[in-house]
Amino acid sequence: MPLEEWPREQFVDLERGIGRHVVRFVRLAGGLFALKELPPRLAWREYRLLIGLESDDVPSVEVVGVVADRGELPAVLVTRYLEFSLPYRLILARSWLPAPEQSIRAALSELLVRLHLAGVFWGDCSLSNALFRRDAGALSAYLVDIETGERHDTLTDGQREFDVAIAWDNIVGELYDLEAELDRPVVDDPGEFADGVCEGYRRLWADLTREEVFATHEGHRLEERLRRLNELGFDVDEVEVVSSGGEARLLLHSKVVEPGHHRRRLLRLTGLDAQENQARRLLNDVTRYQAYLQRRGQAPVSDAAAAGRWLAEVFEPAIAAIPAELRGRRAAAELFHELLEHRWFLSERAGKDVGLDATIPSYVDTVLRPAPDERVR
Repeated sequence: MPLEEWPREQFVDLERGIGRHVVRFVRLAGGLFALKELPPRLAWREYRLLIGLESDDVPSVEVVGVVADRGELPAVLVTRYLEFSLPYRLILARSWLPAPEQSIRAALSELLVRLHLAGVFWGDCSLSNALFRRDAGALSAYLVDIETGERHDTLTDGQREFDVAIAWDNIVGELYDLEAELDRPVVDDPGEFADGVCEGYRRLWADLTREEVFATHEGHRLEERLRRLNELGFDVDEVEVVSSGGEARLLLHSKVVEPGHHRRRLLRLTGLDAQENQARRLLNDVTRYQAYLQRRGQAPVSDAAAAGRWLAEVFEPAIAAIPAELRGRRAAAELFHELLEHRWFLSERAGKDVGLDATIPSYVDTVLRPAPDERVR
């Protein structure tokens, strides 16, 4: 039967955005699911895209399956409803549930950036095709509709800007429609709101993907860039370094990471067991060392090879250089993390990378030796 003809007692009434297809929500075995009718070709395309996004940890709804053998009726895409999520209409329409315009704009901008980093052209970016979750006073956006999407190895600038232009048109139209429905303004200015989404996207994209040129002795600038990416919630997937004379052009390929990613990756590459934030810092130093090897004119070094050399040539010698009577005051990973922090501090003050050899004596005398012994005896 077409979804529109199903008995109403089968469904759960939930707010949703404006869509061109019939969508119904059902509760089954304690779970809540969304059913969407659409042509089989589009249903399977969306299914494959959502599976890929889930494996790449891009925020999106969880796809369950496709019901395709319905005779002449459309196929049905089944997804799990995203708990604690809010459609934009609910956020903007109810004064008792306020959300700053800036938060919803930033959330949608970041979602579009995350899709583009994964090589996905959305094709219909809009407020209706996303759901929003409250996140410590801000909002996080999740993709719920990507039937028009396309997956590529990478996107061209033209594809990205076309996606942004589609987003602008959709957002303005949605906001004017909501204002007409409620007979009152829901944002200060729909055009400025859409401008904010597009400008936020371009700023974040530039921050994540821009190339930097730096001299070979300025490794601390790479560390600054890695810190900035981590603060934005992104990690570095790959570093490309092209040397020319005394300079190197650095290109960082950013990606989204899931909780516990750094700890598992460090353990896999080096055998070191560390806490998540410690592992993030140590992996950043592996990335920095990998770039250093390539700046020296060596052939590209794999992640595993770079990690092995870093462990033998950087981490273990640094720990061994700490006086034996002080070495046990911190776990090895925390000790090395504090060394990296101290190196960054000294490099910032000197305006150049001072290196670990100069950092270790200063760290031992000014930080570690006065620190309390945290060992449990």
